[in-house]
Amino acid sequence: MELKETQIRTEHIFKGKLLDVWRDVVSISSGRETTREYIKHPGAVAIIPILPGGKILLIRQFRYALGEVEIEIPAGKIDPGESLEKTVIRELEEETGYRAGKITQIGEIHPCIGYSNERIWLYLAEELKRTSQNTDHDEMIELFPCEIKTCLDLIQQGEIKDVKAIIGLLWTEKILSGEWSVSPHE
Repeated sequence: MELKETQIRTEHIFKGKLLDVWRDVVSISSGRETTREYIKHPGAVAIIPILPGGKILLIRQFRYALGEVEIEIPAGKIDPGESLEKTVIRELEEETGYRAGKITQIGEIHPCIGYSNERIWLYLAEELKRTSQNTDHDEMIELFPCEIKTCLDLIQQGEIKDVKAIIGLLWTEKILSGEWSVSPHE
């Protein structure tokens, strides 16, 4: 069975500051036509910062769409023309006030495959040096250092619900324990 779908026509429905919404008519393998609505996203990075001493530097911030404070890992969208590494360096320093001496890509995730093309590249950030936090004007972020075991407990207890944080922390635990090795992804 052929699983590929072919675009017949496309319509740009909404252009926002962060994302665009599209509606396409596609042909599926049965020969029928159907509609696909989706969000185009510029892509993002998510960072698992490891502080000297081994704690993971999580963040807390209010997420308007959910109406709650969430525990997350630092993350942010890729600006036009910006490399993944530059985005990691910029977002880490903006959100946490730390600069990493070493960054390592550990994977790529597609968090919303049913309705978005968003890709998030996950990075470990090590050899951290304190600089100064420089959040965007509309960001309020609280730093939350945490032992990896406590991070896993917070996931299990349902306190960490953010998918990029859950995946990043679980992968990090496997890497730190020596169970998984990090191989180049780029």
